[in-house]
Amino acid sequence: MKRREIVRILGGTVVASAITPHELLAHSLPVHRHLPIIPHIRPIPQRPMPVQVSKVEVAVTIIDRLAVTTMTMTLSNPGHRQQESEVFIPVPGSAGIREFGLEGAQGKFPGKLIPRDEARKIYDDIVRRSLDPALLEFAGHGLVKSSVFPVPARGSSRVRLVYEELLEVDGERVDYLLPRTESPAYRVPWSVEVDWRLQGGIAAVYSPSHVMDEQRVGASRVKLKNRGKMQPGSLRLSATRRKTAHATASIMAYPEAKDAGYFLLLLSPPAVARQELVKREVTLVIDKSGSMAGGKIEQALKAASQIIEGLDDGEAFNVIVYNEAVEQFSATPVIKSRQSLLAVRDYIAGIRVSGGTNIHDALQAAVSQQPVAGMLPLVLFLTDGVPTIGQTQEKKIRDAISAGNRHHRRIFTFGVGVDVNTPLLARLADDSRARATYVLPKENVELKVARVFSRLSGPVISEPQLRVVDAQGRPVPGRVRDMLPARLPDMFEGEQLVVMGRYQAKKQLRFELTGRDHRGQRKDAFKLSLKKASRGNAHVPRLWATRKIAVLTEALRDLGAERGSTVNMQDPKIRELVDEIVRLSTEHGILTEYTAFLAREGMVFGNDAHRRAVSRASAEIQGKAVQKRSGAASVNQDWNIARSKSASQLNRSNRYLDEKLQNSEVDALCQVADKAFYRSGEEWVDASLVGQKAQLESTVTVKVSSPEFPKIVTRLIPDHRQGCLALGDNIRIRIDQQSYLIQAGK
Repeated sequence: MKRREIVRILGGTVVASAITPHELLAHSLPVHRHLPIIPHIRPIPQRPMPVQVSKVEVAVTIIDRLAVTTMTMTLSNPGHRQQESEVFIPVPGSAGIREFGLEGAQGKFPGKLIPRDEARKIYDDIVRRSLDPALLEFAGHGLVKSSVFPVPARGSSRVRLVYEELLEVDGERVDYLLPRTESPAYRVPWSVEVDWRLQGGIAAVYSPSHVMDEQRVGASRVKLKNRGKMQPGSLRLSATRRKTAHATASIMAYPEAKDAGYFLLLLSPPAVARQELVKREVTLVIDKSGSMAGGKIEQALKAASQIIEGLDDGEAFNVIVYNEAVEQFSATPVIKSRQSLLAVRDYIAGIRVSGGTNIHDALQAAVSQQPVAGMLPLVLFLTDGVPTIGQTQEKKIRDAISAGNRHHRRIFTFGVGVDVNTPLLARLADDSRARATYVLPKENVELKVARVFSRLSGPVISEPQLRVVDAQGRPVPGRVRDMLPARLPDMFEGEQLVVMGRYQAKKQLRFELTGRDHRGQRKDAFKLSLKKASRGNAHVPRLWATRKIAVLTEALRDLGAERGSTVNMQDPKIRELVDEIVRLSTEHGILTEYTAFLAREGMVFGNDAHRRAVSRASAEIQGKAVQKRSGAASVNQDWNIARSKSASQLNRSNRYLDEKLQNSEVDALCQVADKAFYRSGEEWVDASLVGQKAQLESTVTVKVSSPEFPKIVTRLIPDHRQGCLALGDNIRIRIDQQSYLIQAGK
């Protein structure tokens, strides 16, 4: 019987087996099963080594709503003979094939586009024979099917697919989806490049699924490229159309219950001419204590010079330097001119290091300056140490600066090295609508400061406030809650604000955005429909929970500034915060350095698991968040909290910076669709079943080969949960209040 190589390329997920049709009925080749590996011993293959996908390259061109996706897959054959492959590639249901075939002299091979209903039958048939449920994570998509021959022995072939589709539109937003596997075991490298043009201009491009580097090419075109290794899951991209006179708003919603759920709001400032941007007043506050000697002070002064030189004509600046004393270039900020530039160059050239660190007085001098009328007042505050002179108590410094900042200066703080009071720098920034940045050892101070300041180019709306109103513009209490961030930062040219919260509404939400522009007070109103709320928007509640956990953790961390190591973690109010952190972490599968034990030690399972987890989390928070205020083990905490508070992309691997400033991940937990799964032995267990003894005891076992399995898949598809099947052989999942154990095998 002729041997065929069957390669299933599921948006890059590959299962390859050189077996006969008869063997296909008798064998399964599990992708996700963990097999023991014996070092230095290579087993003798019993059948030809399978073809593998070694690389996937994707180029996407979008003009308004028309998207053309070119996918090039490299198939590698490690075997000693050429092989034939049968290829299955999931595509969006509305896609049409332009081209399919092998690159090179072999010519083109016909590729058949199969609609989603027929594709489901093919998926079911393959799963029935191979007993691998993962394929059905793509049920609901269309399918491209073809045979590819040859894939040369110990060589490779490149398969090229080009398809086009008309993208979905929701108000001013256009959405693009590239199907990819949810499997956490997936390792094939992908590179994705997107070239998007939108008539009338692009306000912003957003991806909730992956971090993308962005390059603007004029007002109507943007180029995107994935940054580093792509985490599992389909790539989601959204572009919002630019408006000239008004801010742009778009909403994504996830329904939790009838007329209630989570929302994600994308806000972009209007397009304005350069002369209409709010002018900036920048005060650089630079630590010149003895510890700054050498490269630190040189880089800091270069950054100061670069920022001042880069200001627009008519903008204002000042320089304050401090050790135990405070010195100022000018008593008040000065307008940039040839004369003031020459003077400040001489001033900066004469700065020398010595002495201690008087943070309190330096900041007081910065915030108490008389501001230049009509400008956005910014402070860039740099230090490499903790307060050692004058007022040194963290909370008193913070309270004094908050009270003294009557002109509402934004205090962007920079901690250089690890010997800084990171909670102080974080809260000084957050309290003033700014952000903290940490320059880690061996990082360049000049580059970090310049990078932050480059994002502060072109203020468009300052002091923005967002509220929900009725048709007459009157506030409507209770329509939304838990909105994050609670206080919006200033809106700069080319930036997009991502606001999240929970809603209680039927058909729509009306928002009113107020603030100040170069003319004075301004107001924008948005009427946003909730009709497209979908459980396919699973990123919305997960990102909201990520931010909420960070806010709660920061509240506990603040207690260290007030009470130090005397915090009573058994206080009911404190215990309530920890309890909520553990609940959200468990439910949404969002773990931090304080709760990683939930998955790593399996503490979500067993009797009285939640109570034990709260006690353990309390100890972790006490020992780290409350007590550690400086050093590497403090820098990492505030870095993690800041990233989570502004989270706009999913963090599927629960990556965080540990106390050694190294990346750490949690692999015993997976985020799939709107569910979280914890590993328990050979099983993946749905987080909604954790602690549900009655449901676990009434679990129904469903074999992949049984007639009941396709019915389970059909029940998953309406809620966009079929991706959970990518977890492999043993999945314990809750569907409609019933627990099921899905098992591979007969």
